[in-house]
Amino acid sequence: MTDQQPNNPFHSITLEMMITQLVEHYGWEQLGKIVKIKCFNNDPSIKSSLKFLRKTPWARKEVENLYLRYIKTVEKQKTLSQ
Repeated sequence: MTDQQPNNPFHSITLEMMITQLVEHYGWEQLGKIVKIKCFNNDPSIKSSLKFLRKTPWARKEVENLYLRYIKTVEKQKTLSQ
């Protein structure tokens, strides 16, 4: 049996990786407007975001959904540029 999980979009993607990529793409200010949580708006950091999101399922779900939309956008752009 293999460890492949083709139907799991988060396979091998950590929460820290998601936040880092989203911050690189949107920046903290825009990210805080999209997902309205304090750790993105008041003195944001990866560490504080991870701590909050690990304890708050609804906020983590919002970040995961945004990450999925971001990944689809990136894939679409790659397809268009080929």
